[in-house]
Amino acid sequence: MAAVMKQEQLARGLGWFSIGLGLAQIAMPRRFARMVGVNERSALIRSVGMREITSGVGILTNRKPTGWLSTRIAGDVMDLSLLALAMRSNNTQKTRVTAATAAVAGVTALDLLCRRRMDNAGPPVIYLSVAVNRPPEELYRFWRDPQNLPRLMKNVESVRETGEQRWHWVAKGPAGTRVEWDSDLTEEWPNERLGWHSVEGAPIRHAGSVRFERLPGDRGTAVRVEMYYDAPGAGLGARFAKLLGGAPEQQVWEALRSFKQIMETGEVATTVGQTSGRRPPSLLLKLESARQA
Repeated sequence: MAAVMKQEQLARGLGWFSIGLGLAQIAMPRRFARMVGVNERSALIRSVGMREITSGVGILTNRKPTGWLSTRIAGDVMDLSLLALAMRSNNTQKTRVTAATAAVAGVTALDLLCRRRMDNAGPPVIYLSVAVNRPPEELYRFWRDPQNLPRLMKNVESVRETGEQRWHWVAKGPAGTRVEWDSDLTEEWPNERLGWHSVEGAPIRHAGSVRFERLPGDRGTAVRVEMYYDAPGAGLGARFAKLLGGAPEQQVWEALRSFKQIMETGEVATTVGQTSGRRPPSLLLKLESARQA
């Protein structure tokens, strides 16, 4: 997990650096050109600044910004080429151009390192937890019965047990289609933990676990979900979202919210007619989306 956090921090750092550099290039193109030792070309400097800002925003707003990192790398190569031309045509500013070239080369190396780490990372991970004011035994029984699961997931039509520790899922897909897949229980600790993974060849590939931990002081149970998901040919669960109608994090969060409401009140509250669909204060959630290193 430490490696995952370092990877994300590096990507975010590059994103903010790109935005800051782009703003400086747009606001002070002439001063920036003199600083790096190139001829004053305000229009060119500003266009480079817009490219930097666009790349930075793309990196900061995507969970796996490999495409935007590639854009930054392409921009780095362009900048190095322009600096090489400047070095040959402007001998009086060679020291500044050399320093700027070294700086761009260093940033390019960081961009390449971050992109390689993103490419080599494992499937995304979701961590979610919710406090439910019910004993773990009761929560486990509900979750262990597959027929209860469609009550938690709005796009799931049915879940049934088809064999020893195998469940068959039927969900609503896009444009009125249906998506079906099988998953196997991989671990089963009564009243404590359930683990699963989808079978080979399933259109939605995922694995995960749910834990039920009794909270001290008769405060109910902490329900903790950890899920890995992977969609071949689609970035960061895009296929998952297309098939089930929402991002994986949102799907899991809504399922946990429904679970809490059903177990505590017997029904799922809706936000129809309300001014806001905010998360209730009692729903204590922690969300982390990461990549395994």
